[in-house]
Amino acid sequence: MLKRNSAFLAGAWMVLSACANVAAPVDPAAVAAAAIVSGKMTAATRIEADVAYLADDAREGREAGTRGYEAAAQYVAARLAAIGFEPTGDDGWFQQVPLRASTPILDAAAVSIMGADGVTTVLTHIDDFRVFPSADAASFDITAPAVFVGFGVHAPDAGHDDYEGLDLNGKIAVYFQGAPDTFDSEQRAHYGSGGSKSKEAAARGAIGTISLMTSENQQRTPWARFISNPSRVSMTWVGPDGTADISGPGLKGSAVLHPDKAAMLFAGAAQSYAEALAEADAEGAAPSGFDLGVTVSMAGAVSQNDVTSPNVAGLIPGAHPVLKDEYVVLTAHLDHTGINQRLVDEGKDGLHNGAMDNALGIATMLEVASRLIEGEPPARSIIVLAVTAEEKGLLGADYFAHFPTVEKENIVANVNLDMPILLHSFTDVVAFGAEHSSLGPITDAAVAAAGLELSPDPFPQLGVFTRSDHYRFVEQGVPAVYLFPGFGSGGEEKFNEFMAEHYHKPSDDLSLPILYDDAARFADVNYRIALDIAQSLVRPHWNEGDFFGDLFAGE
Repeated sequence: MLKRNSAFLAGAWMVLSACANVAAPVDPAAVAAAAIVSGKMTAATRIEADVAYLADDAREGREAGTRGYEAAAQYVAARLAAIGFEPTGDDGWFQQVPLRASTPILDAAAVSIMGADGVTTVLTHIDDFRVFPSADAASFDITAPAVFVGFGVHAPDAGHDDYEGLDLNGKIAVYFQGAPDTFDSEQRAHYGSGGSKSKEAAARGAIGTISLMTSENQQRTPWARFISNPSRVSMTWVGPDGTADISGPGLKGSAVLHPDKAAMLFAGAAQSYAEALAEADAEGAAPSGFDLGVTVSMAGAVSQNDVTSPNVAGLIPGAHPVLKDEYVVLTAHLDHTGINQRLVDEGKDGLHNGAMDNALGIATMLEVASRLIEGEPPARSIIVLAVTAEEKGLLGADYFAHFPTVEKENIVANVNLDMPILLHSFTDVVAFGAEHSSLGPITDAAVAAAGLELSPDPFPQLGVFTRSDHYRFVEQGVPAVYLFPGFGSGGEEKFNEFMAEHYHKPSDDLSLPILYDDAARFADVNYRIALDIAQSLVRPHWNEGDFFGDLFAGE
């Protein structure tokens, strides 16, 4: 089961031992951090050493709130200190993020459907459904009529309202995942998110939700993958007032139904499940809502405990007399998905090392930090932020965006690094989100200066701009950009291979043939973007009429 590969990191420790006397006891994180900046390593070998430490078995998959994550956070803090950054957390290098962790009690999960004829069918947990209690309660048990609400989208700017004419008060909303394909990709991603749908259902009095997979969803996330880790801990952050942040206050719980069981909800209704699915799948179409005529009972429970898990924050102070009080924030998530106990119980490797996702992103960000400290101080201040609990719903980034350790209104831009798949020698990059703001021309110039091509979004249907940590800054009105290695020179094949064989699997480990020289090149272009934003005399702003600027910043 173990995939320990610490030889490279041990070599880094030996470098330090050869050039400095280290008093006992030795902190491995500090030793490794100091070794990496000792002048004995290149950009590529620094990145490789960082990945080796963060993705080592000893980090236990870096799940937020665990000892493995804490060790990783200490390491990143030591690295930033050794590079020459200043701490800018609430507690030295750290911003402690209060999290409410919920571990499913599998035996408590239940779903049954009573048809119009009064016959009740009891479904089987895992095989037929999964349930998710709201984070503000340890259990739920509801019985209510079900109402189909199409995609469950309320989008007044697009003239679309799936709830028009429907009574949801005290009922369970049933909807397809996603959003109409008549929306542009970013709108579709925003309105199709689970959080947006929960808020809309709750606002209309629903007490529960059931989501159904479209054919596209079934292909992208087969049921076997969806149920692969049913004991996985879910989390939400808890605000300073002690209130858990949840989407859709008033919802008691939610469920996802296996596609083979979804037809039961539509038995005897105005439209069959097959007809509704066909409309949801069809190009340029969207199903309309109606009462389903069935009553659904849903129950579930979790064991809850409150934990903290730190964001790690370092600062380069700006040099401009005015612009120094503005901040460009660089982000990468430090956490991964931990240990899959189900696989361990089956005698398999269940340790998710997360080498690519996102040890490589953190290592790349640390290399950007090294580059930034080498030159003259930038005009604006720059924060390097390693965030926790991205895998739990972008929680660390969301907490910092809500409660930053600097003046919130003075955060002017975000540059994000998440899972750069560097298994090919890339010749182009994709800049998600650049087209929405004045960060676009800066990104264009930086990419060209690095000798690379800028390519369009290769999968607009996925709405990637809304699916990583930068989006939590966007939701606070902050322009953001997220760079990704492009599909040229074999990149598409390598991307598809990684996503199919390694993404969120134990095989995302140190055995992957990561091209660290290319990681250094990727760090270079991110460095150029961050520095150019920090040096620009004009504050970043949303483009006129931009969807996200209008929605979140009122521009």
